[in-house]
This record gives sequence, C-alpha cells and structure tokens, in this order.
Amino acid sequence: MRITRTGGGHGRRAAIVATTALTASALLLTGCSSDDGESDGTDANGNITLTVADYGQFGYKEANLFAKYHELHPNITVKEETTANEQDYYPKLLQQLNSGSGLADVAGIEVGRIKEVVDTQADKFTDLGKAINVGDWVPWKAKQATAKDGAVIGAGTDIGPMSLCYRKDLFEKAGLPTDREAVAKAVAGGWEDYLNLGEQYQRKAPSGTYFMDSASAMYNAVVSSSSQQYYNADGDAVYKDSPSVKQGWNLAAEAADKKLSQGLPQFTDAWFAALRKGSVATIACPAWMSTQIVTYSGDAYKGKWDISRAPGTTAANWGGSFLTVPKSGKHVKEATELVKWLTAPEQQAAVFKAAGIFPSNQKAYELADVKNAKLPYFSDAPIGQIYAEEAKSIPAAVLGPKDGTIKDTISTQINNMEKRGTDPDDAWKAATDTLDKAIG
Repeated sequence: MRITRTGGGHGRRAAIVATTALTASALLLTGCSSDDGESDGTDANGNITLTVADYGQFGYKEANLFAKYHELHPNITVKEETTANEQDYYPKLLQQLNSGSGLADVAGIEVGRIKEVVDTQADKFTDLGKAINVGDWVPWKAKQATAKDGAVIGAGTDIGPMSLCYRKDLFEKAGLPTDREAVAKAVAGGWEDYLNLGEQYQRKAPSGTYFMDSASAMYNAVVSSSSQQYYNADGDAVYKDSPSVKQGWNLAAEAADKKLSQGLPQFTDAWFAALRKGSVATIACPAWMSTQIVTYSGDAYKGKWDISRAPGTTAANWGGSFLTVPKSGKHVKEATELVKWLTAPEQQAAVFKAAGIFPSNQKAYELADVKNAKLPYFSDAPIGQIYAEEAKSIPAAVLGPKDGTIKDTISTQINNMEKRGTDPDDAWKAATDTLDKAIG
C-alpha cells in the first residue's frame, strides 16, 4: 500500500507527480542535464543516471536518500519518477513489461500486485536473491516475491503492521477509556469488541463525530489478520467462502447498519476533510497511516491522538511494497546495488524516521531510529515497539494475482452500504457479480 502513503485497498495513494527536488540537486552536482545523457543513461564522462519508478510515497525523498547515494557514488544520479496513484501506475507498468520498452532501472510493485507479477512476469526481472540477504526480512516478505524457480524478483521495502489510532479527547467526552493500554484491553477480544466499543461511543458521542472513518477500512484490517484471504494455497480464488472475508463483511454490514461509521472511503477529499474537521474518533491504523493523520489533521489535533494495539490477538499486515530490477535495464548491476542499499536496515530506518513507513528488514528494528521511536503527535506513542512487536507475529498470508481487484471491489460495495443504504445481500451480490466478470 502506498500513500500520500496501501492499497481503495492500496496503501500509498497520492504524492507529487514529478522528479524529486533531490534528483534535481543531484543532477546539478554531477553537472548533468537531461540533454547530456545517451540512450542508456550514461554521459560522455561515464556518469550514470538510474531511474526509479514508484507511486505514492516511498519515503526516499523525505529521508534524503538519493542525494546521500550520490555522495557515496559521485558518478551515479538517481532520478525518481513518481505516479500519484498506484492504480494508474500498475497498468502502465504492465504495458511496459509486455512491450519490453519504457521500463525504469528500478520499479516499485505493491503487495497487492506482486503475486500476479511473480506468476506472469518473473522472467523479466533480475533475481535479487543472489545479491541481497533476503533472510533479513520478516519471513513472509521474501515468499511473496519468490517465483516458482526460486528467484526473488522483489526486495521488500516496507510492511504495514496494524494498530488502532484513536482520539483521546473524543473518547474522554464519550466516557470511554483514554489510556492506550486500557483501550487495548477494551478491544482485546477482537473486532467484535471494537464494534461494541463503538456502540458505547455512539451513546455519548460529541455532536458531529463518528466512531470510525469507514467500515471498508475496518473490513480490510479484519481480512489482513488472516493467512487465508482471497485465495487458497492452490491458487484458487476463494473469497466467496473465505472465513476472514465473511467475518469482515458481516462486521462491516453491522457497522453500516448501526451508523458507527462516517462512511468515507479513505484517501478521498471527503476523508481528508473529516480529518481536518476532527470528526473521526478511530481509524484502523497500519504503520503508514500515522503520517496521513498527521498531515491532514494538522496542528490543531496534536496530542489529541494516540495509538494502541489493534483489536484481537492476531497480528495483521495491511500494505507494503517491493523494489524490482527489470532485466531490460542498461545498468542492471548498478540498479541492483541501489536496491540493496535502499532496503538495507540503516536506510529503512531512515525512511521510517522521516516518513513513518515501517521496515520489512528485521535488523532495522534494533536500530535507535526504530527501536526508540515515539510519535509526539500521537501522545508520544512508542510506535517502534508497537509495530515491531506486531510485525514479528504477522501470519504469512496466501497472496493471489487479483487481490487488489477483489479488495477494491468489495470495499466499493461496503461504501454503498454505508452511504446509499444498500442492503447487505444486494451489495454482496453486486460485488461477486462484478468479480465473476473480472476474474472468473
């Protein structure tokens, strides 16, 4: 998931569509301009320009990593080409793969797409397992990017361990506990407890506020805590009978029926406005979500938010991406070295510090920028400890080629239940009819 950072179901949603300012600085440092390079990205003096295609926010600009890489490798300039929305980025990537042209030296791939790429396009990517110690990642991360022949085509960038972000001031006004340990205890039984807490909130809710932003977000959090989601181990689409999908759907329908949600699809203008207005009391909160809340809630709500463990005892992951090196690149060796460096513990820790994007590299968890991390905006919540503890117990999920499509389609119908009052049975039929046509 990528946002302004996740995957309607994808995490990183929006970002500036341009070459970063860091890249511009690096170009000045090397004395290059876009007119100086040959077709392979090398100028007359042997200076190399590597392109990194990604979407949303990977945190490299915020952590100043491309400029730092240029300092370490004066002959290499990194040019970042960012697409705002992953749903626009991915079709273009597939088109480039199918045509064999236009690919960047390094390409990002979202977790909801990685299975499809591994199954259908693996032979077009470099095996990074030969250059990077994939054992440093959380165990299930490498599996997600491993092809049938054992090639690891993607280096893990981040993951999205789940938590619960909540407004302490609104909880207090509604007579609910405000201490993060007390909140965790109140929802320890799972997402059913979370809805029960929502009903308590509703009885004394401050005017104009809602317990959660959207039932579709809660649904995604519920499904993300299960090892079996939309596909089984044999590669069959099982979303119609999946226990986690059924549980998430039923809970979402209950939330919609009881008016516990404001019914705002995440990363929309209305959602951003609700954060600015302060009308939402809780948000299902993968690690990357905190940056969104800080950005759009603004200074007025600093110290009023806090972070607690997610409902239930089963850890969940929502989001995460990979960096790949297409074989067609002119500088595969240099691109592979860049990816190795960007996904090393120190750089992943720097990205977490700068942009709140949590590392997939376990060795980063012992570095001070992760281990001792606290968020002043969220009442000094010890996010490094919260997310690292969650990350270590996340179950390995079975991924499928159309996870993103399924998640987005179901989320759309949950939004229809919330905003249009669509009957749950009718909404489910609409979702499955759409998916039958889309994926069979």
